[in-house]
Amino acid sequence: MPYPHGLLCFYDMRTFGLIGFPLSASFSKQFFADKFKAEGITDCRYELHPIPQAKELLDLIEADPKLCGINVTIPHKVSVLPFLTELDDASEKIGAVNCIAIDQSGEKPYLKGYNTDVYGFEESLKPLLKPHHTKALIFGDGGAAKAVKYVFNQLNIPFISVVRNAQPDAVLYSSVTKEVLEEYTVLVNTTPLGMFPNVDSFPPIPYQHLSEKHLAYDLVYNPEETAFLTRVKEQGGTIKNGLEMLHLQAERSWDIWNEQI
Repeated sequence: MPYPHGLLCFYDMRTFGLIGFPLSASFSKQFFADKFKAEGITDCRYELHPIPQAKELLDLIEADPKLCGINVTIPHKVSVLPFLTELDDASEKIGAVNCIAIDQSGEKPYLKGYNTDVYGFEESLKPLLKPHHTKALIFGDGGAAKAVKYVFNQLNIPFISVVRNAQPDAVLYSSVTKEVLEEYTVLVNTTPLGMFPNVDSFPPIPYQHLSEKHLAYDLVYNPEETAFLTRVKEQGGTIKNGLEMLHLQAERSWDIWNEQI
């Protein structure tokens, strides 16, 4: 068996990339270009691969024996799972990956999936948590919300998912009352509400009941301060956007790809 806990890639020039569809708004290529330049890394390159179907990842690997690592974004975080050899604990429990380490040294490529969103969210959230931040509301229940739930479970912070349309294990936005907000003082937006160009949208909750006790975290980072964050800040709450999370998860991907190089 190849190296399931530290996947290797034996080539002078190593390649990495991002799969998703479409990829016009991707931050990853510029991030890694800047990183390679700043750190004097001349034997690596990072490319975008806008593939409509997750199974096309196998074609990319076959076409490029130097491909050692892939980031994964919408809509492939779940659909790529059947093509992986192994999953780490977080991605197995969440049911989604955003990072794949690729070992092409054996007879068949060995692909291990990770969810670095977990690391990025947890490490950027923890410094902001105070003793009264004991319960959380999560706006949205898609793939990004799964990573947030995993982190809250790890931190022993009870949470409620808040959605627009009724579904099991979630409540509607209309259920978020003053009493709920007094008890649930961590608010996390995992939806695209407020993302450029729809900058005027935001989760429909009664913001007038928020206070300086509330901590609002928005996974959106463009714009830097969403309408959601602005409304919480106006009530005295602490706010944080998703940019540091994005940087942290990208750095974690790089660490994974280089664990035993």
